[in-house]
Amino acid sequence: MDTVIKSIIFYYVVMNLVAFIMYGIDKSRAIKKEWRISEKSLILVSVAGGAFGALLGMHIFRHKTRHIKFQLIIPLTVIIHFVIVYFLITYLKKL
Repeated sequence: MDTVIKSIIFYYVVMNLVAFIMYGIDKSRAIKKEWRISEKSLILVSVAGGAFGALLGMHIFRHKTRHIKFQLIIPLTVIIHFVIVYFLITYLKKL
């Protein structure tokens, strides 16, 4: 049981680090007028579990903070993932 919970936590840590790094890279490329990471990819990594890292990246790098799509989707995915993790861990601890 502990292995499953640790795996879930590990997954979320990795996904959030990936999301945070992606926002930093995209901001850097935007400043340099280079090839960018697509908005679709930035949102996808958030939906896949990197929502908190994406939100943190948005605010630390001041990136995509004016886009309504990101202002709505990213915080919503943070809430959804917190609920999912809470219920998964609560359920798994009962087994």
